Amino acid sequence: MGDEGASPSLLARFDAEMRRDPPAGPGTRIERAGPVVRERGSHNLIVAWEFDAAEAERIVAREAAFFRALGEDVEWKLYAHDRPENLAAVLAAHGFQAEERETVMVLELGAHDDAWPANPEVEVRVVRTAAELETYLAVTARAFGSVAKSAAGTLSARLFGEAADTLAAVAYVSAEPVAAGRLELPPGRAFASSWGGGTDPEYRGRGVYRRLVAERARWAQARGYEYLTVDAQETSRPILERLGFTALTTVQGWTLAGRA
Repeated sequence: MGDEGASPSLLARFDAEMRRDPPAGPGTRIERAGPVVRERGSHNLIVAWEFDAAEAERIVAREAAFFRALGEDVEWKLYAHDRPENLAAVLAAHGFQAEERETVMVLELGAHDDAWPANPEVEVRVVRTAAELETYLAVTARAFGSVAKSAAGTLSARLFGEAADTLAAVAYVSAEPVAAGRLELPPGRAFASSWGGGTDPEYRGRGVYRRLVAERARWAQARGYEYLTVDAQETSRPILERLGFTALTTVQGWTLAGRA
């Protein structure tokens, strides 16, 4: 369990819907390899597992060998309440590198509408065309310093395809695109998730990120979702708390470079 006073029942529901039975979006597939649940696609993830400390060495070694043989990178998402307790040490021993720990923040949609800002200076638009997607990627690159070369193709299927499960958003100030983020809307789940929210450094501190999160929360609620989650860095957490988000648990990605 996380150390943030999370609801055990909500955390259990999150694990059941989003990890043990994860949604497969366009361009991804779910694989079950014994006790391990993998999400395969442009970004490979190990999202759930069930084994004890005695089995950790064997299974981690098997997963590392599997992705190295394919020449593919993989991220093992380790949450604070996960077991076995020796898993982080075993991942490190097999070449997985720890990323920054983040807090999984959750908002009960519809319960905090009064906290959602209506800043008239900021306009948030949904990405609907290839040209708008290019704007989204350019803003993302300004916010984070870079963007993956494959991002346009990967996002196109999720935004515009028949099985589209994602909305991308760009925030504008005086018609200038200054922030971007996406909203994943897995069918048949209670949880929508917000990803990639970033603001051009010249426009930070003006409430743009807060408005971008609030708009995505409205969109998720309008589509019938009960909750919105964000994997938040410490810089974002205070903003999210002011919007009504609470901490559910913490998560740390462990990445293995399968590509040379």
